[in-house]
Amino acid sequence: MNAAVIYADATELAALIRTRQISPVEVMKAHLDRIEAVDPKVNAIVTLAGGAMEAAAKAEAAVLAGEPLGPLHGVPFTAKDSIDTAGVATQRGSPIFKGRMPGTDATSVARLKGAGAILLAKTNLPEFSYWIESDNLLSGRTNNPWNLERTPGGSSGGESAAIAAGMSPLGLGTDLAISLRGPAAQTGITSLKAKHGRVPMTGIWPRAPRRFWHVGPMARSVRDLALAYSILAGPDGMDAFATSTVLYDAGVGPSLDRPLRVGWLVEPGFGPIDPKVAAIVQAAAEALMSAGCAVEPVRIPALEQDLALDVFNRLHVMEMQPAFAEATAGRRDDELYMMAKTMLALPDTSMKDYVDAEQAAERLRDGFADYFQRYDALLTPVQPIPAQKHGVSAFVIHGQTVDATYLQGSTVPLNVTGLPGLTIRFGTSGDGMPIGVQLVSSWQAESTLLHLASLLEAASPVRDLHPNL
Repeated sequence: MNAAVIYADATELAALIRTRQISPVEVMKAHLDRIEAVDPKVNAIVTLAGGAMEAAAKAEAAVLAGEPLGPLHGVPFTAKDSIDTAGVATQRGSPIFKGRMPGTDATSVARLKGAGAILLAKTNLPEFSYWIESDNLLSGRTNNPWNLERTPGGSSGGESAAIAAGMSPLGLGTDLAISLRGPAAQTGITSLKAKHGRVPMTGIWPRAPRRFWHVGPMARSVRDLALAYSILAGPDGMDAFATSTVLYDAGVGPSLDRPLRVGWLVEPGFGPIDPKVAAIVQAAAEALMSAGCAVEPVRIPALEQDLALDVFNRLHVMEMQPAFAEATAGRRDDELYMMAKTMLALPDTSMKDYVDAEQAAERLRDGFADYFQRYDALLTPVQPIPAQKHGVSAFVIHGQTVDATYLQGSTVPLNVTGLPGLTIRFGTSGDGMPIGVQLVSSWQAESTLLHLASLLEAASPVRDLHPNL
């Protein structure tokens, strides 16, 4: 195993390629060899992209010829299998879409390719991208590379597992309620869910409910998130939520003439949190304070008045079910897995409950707007527990029994409100599983998240950076 290559981040690989210290062919072969060696245990890879080695050879020729190079020239990347890739199967975790071959790339894929990156593979997900575990009838279950008996999360669990295991340096995932941030925390990598609409969702399914879906980068370093975000963000003329022609960012960074103001919150507002996870959040808060930030514990009354997970459930089911019904029409029962059956069987939300939930969502947005008048960022847990065992449907956390959907309690408020959020590892459980924290900024301030994450990255107490596979 060439650890220096497979665990280098995308930024380093791009620099090494640009300066001819390593060739794109060597980089691609190292990752393909890693996939062959460890993916039979992890099952993160659904489809290898044909022509990856040929593309790497062309990238190498461009370097040797002195041609202009993009910021990710010759660097492999992977994409969740709900994201369209031209000429490479995109099967959405379901036998219904087996062999489906898109004719065009999703905007996010096209933008990474335009920056010189090379598609390496597609990664596993739950059926239709709808669950907190990455398991389906078509490509099976993905395992967490830190402990194969644990889940890497969902719905971007295949992507997070591939990056954590050294099979990919950079990837694309999607997020409806937890799906970029939860898997990143469970596997010890980092991810960014930018403000809703920053990165177009064109070429990604499902889109319903469109106002909650996001697409974003997953990586092993904060600088990779920043680089990928700079490439991915901006309107494409097709996604009406991505309309800003100027990437306005009112974030604040190291040049600010006052300390960054950061509140940290564990309980209340998200419900019970495992004491070890709570301790990691407090440790991250103390690290930010040591780095010069003004940090204090906070409460956000809006989160206590309206449980964001309940608001989300009342809103998204009514909007999601028609898309699921259309996709599954006329299909045999044995072609549908757990989540499609569950979602289609859920009762309709009454119009009164739907309107009440809409008003609750507005209260949550107002509550966060009020909070960000006084603070630059918020620090929270990502999940209430570290990565759980496969198939567990209920948990006892801090003496309270909750069902599995509750794992989204700290992340779903950002989907309901459209706020940006970043996940970064900052600790380890007693049994060796990664624990991450979530940074949240106001709607126009992704640079604040990236700056604070870089401070945590520099101060991280984590020493076991890579799983032993």
